Amino acid sequence: MLGAAGLADRFPVVVDGLVAAELELAGKPAPDTYRYAARLLGVPERRAVVVEDAVSGVAAGRAGGFALVVGVDRGVGEPALREAGADIVVTDLADLIPTA
Repeated sequence: MLGAAGLADRFPVVVDGLVAAELELAGKPAPDTYRYAARLLGVPERRAVVVEDAVSGVAAGRAGGFALVVGVDRGVGEPALREAGADIVVTDLADLIPTA
């Protein structure tokens, strides 16, 4: 998702499904993967953001106590993402980048 949006270079740590499987982290909706990434960054959950396009991922971010959970609507619909715990919903990750 980050590569497709041209944003991969903006994130120093990405813990994807391959990393999670290798470390045997519990899958979504458990918040383990996001908590692990926050630890790698040295950022407490209450000061971190989760960006997710799956309902289970949004639920994981909310369950993990993250400061902000962004739902990216790629077809599941804004209502489902908000019901799962998204604070905001966008349709394009580029919407998160401020413009001058």
